[in-house]
Amino acid sequence: MTEDQRQRLRSLLAANGDGDSSAVAEICALAVAELAVSGVWVTLIAQAGTSATQQRLVRATDATATRLEELQFTVGEGPGLEAVIAGTAILAPDLAVTASRWPAFTSGAQAAGAAAVFAFPLSLGTIRLGSLDCYRTTAGQLSSRQIAAALVLAEMTFEAVLSETAGHAHNDLGWITDIHAEVHQASGMVKYDLGITMEAALLRIRGYAYANDMPVAVVAQRIVDRELFLEEE
Repeated sequence: MTEDQRQRLRSLLAANGDGDSSAVAEICALAVAELAVSGVWVTLIAQAGTSATQQRLVRATDATATRLEELQFTVGEGPGLEAVIAGTAILAPDLAVTASRWPAFTSGAQAAGAAAVFAFPLSLGTIRLGSLDCYRTTAGQLSSRQIAAALVLAEMTFEAVLSETAGHAHNDLGWITDIHAEVHQASGMVKYDLGITMEAALLRIRGYAYANDMPVAVVAQRIVDRELFLEEE
């Protein structure tokens, strides 16, 4: 992408901003229009690829985007996680042919209405903050111009996130409002009940949610309310 194109995107962001929305929200809205996608979400991820991976959804444009992020959190796989680990864009223009890549994520994503997903890492050098993820309800590749625009939008998101993380370490996500707060609370309860680590407790909750085709947040709420007790294996 040329510098003129980069400036065009920055000008559009400045012109469309209403002063009431966060910069990340405005970038997501711009991404929907520029990339011709159905929805966009931004997730911050720390320690990707480990049992202690932390994820926080910063912004989603719609309920399906939120569901796709929750699905990645539940099954521990998906385009956003892979983009952060690999440090490169992950393009899946047709989920019908990616079952072997993310078997658990793909089936859930299709059930949610997604036919294509694309993820772009929020990174600078070795620092990787998370990903800018997109989905479409119909299969189809992004054009080279759209991919170039997505990379710039990810760059702009990285800058926006950095401005909001001033005073925090790049791997400290505790300052972000956590939509998975009850999941962490439930993990602590399972840890105490079963005498296992927090990481093992989270994996147990995720496994139960996946096996029973339930959102991990619903499983967590039932554990917190003492309506569900996970048993030892």
